[in-house]
Amino acid sequence: MGQTARVSAVVWTAAGSLLAWLWLLLCQGFFWRTDVRLPPRAEPDAWPSVCVVVPARDEAAVLPAALPSLLAQDYPGRAEIFLVDDGSADGTGELARELARRHGGLPLTVSSPGEPPTGWTGKLWAVRHGIGLARARGPEYLLLTDADIAHAPDSLRELVAAARPGGFDVVSQMARLRVESVWERLVVPAFVYFFAQLYPFRRIAGQGRTAAAAGGCVLLRAEAAERARIPDAIRHAVIDDVALARAVKRGGGRVWLGLAERVDSVRPYPRLHDLWRMVSRSAYAQLRHNPALLAGTVAGLALVYLVPPLAVLAGLAAGQAPAAVIGGLAWLVMAGTYVPILRYYRQPLWLAPLLPFTAFLYLLMTVDSAVQHHRGRGAAWKGRTYARPDAVPDEG
Repeated sequence: MGQTARVSAVVWTAAGSLLAWLWLLLCQGFFWRTDVRLPPRAEPDAWPSVCVVVPARDEAAVLPAALPSLLAQDYPGRAEIFLVDDGSADGTGELARELARRHGGLPLTVSSPGEPPTGWTGKLWAVRHGIGLARARGPEYLLLTDADIAHAPDSLRELVAAARPGGFDVVSQMARLRVESVWERLVVPAFVYFFAQLYPFRRIAGQGRTAAAAGGCVLLRAEAAERARIPDAIRHAVIDDVALARAVKRGGGRVWLGLAERVDSVRPYPRLHDLWRMVSRSAYAQLRHNPALLAGTVAGLALVYLVPPLAVLAGLAAGQAPAAVIGGLAWLVMAGTYVPILRYYRQPLWLAPLLPFTAFLYLLMTVDSAVQHHRGRGAAWKGRTYARPDAVPDEG
């Protein structure tokens, strides 16, 4: 009787996982599809002026592969770059000036904001300084992009041509991250997959509350930034790109987010430790530093991602076909939804069945993020740690 009860519990748990996957497949904004690219573009009669703001802190290693692509933008209107050297110790600012002298192209101003006051997280203090410099030029749009992002020559033109006819206040592209090391291949596509699951791209452009952006590439209408008080209104946010999009949408603005085609991150994450830090830095902030949300997330990840392979193994070991079949079906749906993002990243499809293992890594990263928070270590960015990680406002 006890063994039958255990088998029955496995079957019902596997069935719950399968139902969860069917709901995710059909009812979560088709998050698994990768066809949300830049919306229809139309060249304006007169190209608006754009200021590009690049926050940079100790970026000398990646700047030579990224900054020249911004300097070389083929943009018909007036455009200017403001690189904000946020207390770098590796010569980032001087390197940026040297790259501008060597490559020419768009005008570049390098400036430093000084140490941030209490309450400013991440790169937002540098962004504030850059936006302040840009506003003196009176641009219609701001392009907020990271120092490790390489843009195709027509990237800025394409962004503006998409924002203008669509009436979007934010047009953001999720840069294609590097996938060369073993750990990058295993973890990076899943990062984008999980992000899209939380913030289905199709829903972001709609009238609902779903809003998100990808901080590496955000074209922001300057008037919308002023109306939403960007970045002052989100100065506490650890996940600043999502907070920015929510602030703009709450102010009545329109937001669009999709996958990039020729906007790439050149930052390497060769070791698991590097990827672990990237995820754990903000994972608990995503859960609003709430232990109940953490417990629910761990339980949800276990049910959705870990139960299917465990049910298959338990069913085969106990000779119980129902558990193995139901778990196998859930695992198959899971792997099937992962295939499009693997194709987008040009990765082998045999990685799809390994998604439960990758999800388990993300579960551990999330728990570690909470542990670091409760140890008082705070959120961190580029070696700068913040004493009040609990100061992140409610972004719901």
